[in-house]
Amino acid sequence: MLNGSCLCGAVAFTVEGPLRDVTSCHCSQCRKMTGHYWAATGTAIAAVTFSRQEGLKWYRSSDAAERGFCGQCGGTLFWKPVAQGRMAISMGSFDQPTGLTTTHHIFVADKGDYYDITDGVPQLDGDL
Repeated sequence: MLNGSCLCGAVAFTVEGPLRDVTSCHCSQCRKMTGHYWAATGTAIAAVTFSRQEGLKWYRSSDAAERGFCGQCGGTLFWKPVAQGRMAISMGSFDQPTGLTTTHHIFVADKGDYYDITDGVPQLDGDL
């Protein structure tokens, strides 16, 4: 079980059940939403319960997915593909320790030109 929240606490949640290892996404949407690249884990939507969600807002960023964020502090929290029963959760929203490890970088063909990826983790031009 892991707990997480946004910066101001208007969105707080608990995840019970398995989480996949961390994937870092370098696509242009993730970079624009977060200000850099996005590191996230994933789980079934049913594994997430909210203790606070009055700040939770959803933005339909494409035909395929929507992004959850806090409407009060602006914290990036979730990415949810339409009608798939799963969601990605921002690693920065979790209380420490998480026990998770970054295993992939995706959409590196879209990464910003101002940084290099040098951690030795596999890099994919597209999705997993």
